[in-house]
Amino acid sequence: MTTLATAAAPTDALADAATTLRAENDALKARLRDAERLAAVGQLSASVTHEFNNVLTTTLNYAKIGLKRSDDPHVVKAFTRILEAGERAAKISESLLSFARGGEERRDTVRLADLLEDVLVLTGKDLQSHRVRTQTDAAGDPRASVCVPQIQQVLVNLILNGRQAMPEGGLMTFTLTDNVADGTAEISVRDTGAGIPREALPKIFEPFYSTKRLGNGSGGGGGLGLPLCRDVLEAHGGRIRVESAVGRGTCFTLKFPRVG
Repeated sequence: MTTLATAAAPTDALADAATTLRAENDALKARLRDAERLAAVGQLSASVTHEFNNVLTTTLNYAKIGLKRSDDPHVVKAFTRILEAGERAAKISESLLSFARGGEERRDTVRLADLLEDVLVLTGKDLQSHRVRTQTDAAGDPRASVCVPQIQQVLVNLILNGRQAMPEGGLMTFTLTDNVADGTAEISVRDTGAGIPREALPKIFEPFYSTKRLGNGSGGGGGLGLPLCRDVLEAHGGRIRVESAVGRGTCFTLKFPRVG
């Protein structure tokens, strides 16, 4: 009997391991399907946005013509509102197109303030609808050489993470810092959310590790967002740092080689 029990144990262990591997494989396939679907949506969005821009350009041009040819204050007011709304729509459209160009590896020297502004155009409505206020502070005018769509993706990930950490709303603070002394340019994203437990902090940049769980209102988490952020920053010769305290919020800081 002892011999049979001993022989069966490895078989049971192999069966358990096979079951675990199948479950992990199914989960990876599901994530791959989601990624492919989102990639298709991105391609369609870029195409639709181009068409939208053509219509928008016509609207803006006629609004400008109307402003030049009318002395009626009511008409001028109406055209002014059309022009302002159209220009905001154009800004959203430009930001969306830039974000959709994720495959481009070209790097440009940019003002981090401009890059952040474009991301906030994309995420502003979402933050507003979840009662998240925003505040931007700047110490200097930091610039860096970056692949814009990649850094936009990093910021969007951090912003959505921060918003999910504040299900009842809160404050998200963005700080831009030009560190001339140590040659770095920084963007930090701070939320007033739940915070990350001390024991979890060393693991959050590991693939597939997530502090989010299904059913907690966050939508769960695939555990790939923060590893992606780290990889992108390291590819830029920079780094990402995190500070967090349970009940007090989290702050992620992106450090880039400074361009002066």
